[in-house]
Amino acid sequence: MSSKFLNKIRPFIGVIFLQFGSAGFAIVAKAALNQGSSHYVFSVYRNGIASLLFIPFALIFERKTRPDMTLSVFMKILLLGLLDPVIGQNMFYAGMRYTTATVTSALCNLIPAITFVMAWVLRIEKMNFRKTSTYAKILGTSVALGGAMIMTMIKGSTIGLPWTHAPDTANASANPNDHPDPIKGALMIGAGCFCYALFYILQAITLKSYGAGMSLTAMICGFGSMMGTVVAFIVERNNTSIWILRLDAKLLAYVYGGIVSSGITYYLSGVIMKEKGPVFVTAFNPLSMVIVAILSSFIFAEQMTVGKVGGALVIVIGLYLVIWGKTKDNKPEEVLPTTQQPKTHTNSSSDDELPVSSPKAGVTSQDTQFQVGNPESKAKLGRAYSRNRRSMKNAQVHVVVEE
Repeated sequence: MSSKFLNKIRPFIGVIFLQFGSAGFAIVAKAALNQGSSHYVFSVYRNGIASLLFIPFALIFERKTRPDMTLSVFMKILLLGLLDPVIGQNMFYAGMRYTTATVTSALCNLIPAITFVMAWVLRIEKMNFRKTSTYAKILGTSVALGGAMIMTMIKGSTIGLPWTHAPDTANASANPNDHPDPIKGALMIGAGCFCYALFYILQAITLKSYGAGMSLTAMICGFGSMMGTVVAFIVERNNTSIWILRLDAKLLAYVYGGIVSSGITYYLSGVIMKEKGPVFVTAFNPLSMVIVAILSSFIFAEQMTVGKVGGALVIVIGLYLVIWGKTKDNKPEEVLPTTQQPKTHTNSSSDDELPVSSPKAGVTSQDTQFQVGNPESKAKLGRAYSRNRRSMKNAQVHVVVEE
């Protein structure tokens, strides 16, 4: 494969990798929360591990290329550390305790639509309504959102697979920390999704003035972990046991979330945003639902339904439209060739072609400073030649007289 082709498919491979990482984190995070992990502590450990991982890489690889820190960039980084690591993650995890997984999945699919609208308003995403690619991006985002809703809301008949089995509802135990309140949960998850979308937009803006991706990731996670620690100590001040680490599913979720979902996701998203923009990154979010459904059928033997399969196909169609639209956006506009008009000389005569740098004998350089085609210059040159002829005749007469 040529390097040109690899450069074209690299962003697509990157976003697909991000969705696989997000799908895996959804599984381990749910297991950690079911074991009683505090979502405040979850956020602190997750972002702290990501910061410790990226600081050495930033110091080594971006030592000479790191831009100067300004007050504007510093305030943006603080806001980034507040939006996702503190507000977004805690709102999302807290909302999961008040509502069902179905509502959670449905609301999460609003992130691409919110990001699309915000990027359009802020002129980050190219929107030319005279081009087909613009309508393809809008339609593709809407179709992918619809497919995610189909997977969430519609079940249909069960597709019998040899490695799956029906869920044991009699023995299924709910999380004891859950307290059903659908409206409160929906509002909290919606607020978290809005913060996620705003985080992607602000990250794209910050990268334009501070292009050191590793340093930016380390500072976002570091500031987010510090601010999250303050929040956790205030909210969970009477429960110090939540900070204890053990070799269990909670520790696995902290490490996985820090390395993959915070560190690598922030950095890789920034790299892709520089080339494709934030809308491209978030447009693939519904793909994680398809990956989770497939992995769950193998890992947890969950049954596949017609609704899941149909919704997955719709999501693939929507993503294809988005990809097609973004590909058309990146093509340079055709420039019509311009034909050069032949040079035309007006009032051309032998006088116009006289060299001005080689004055005739007896003609001073002051007399030969003229512009070609200027009548005054021609008259001046004519008078100079007349003086030259008279002087030559006088010299000849003088010589004859002496002889």
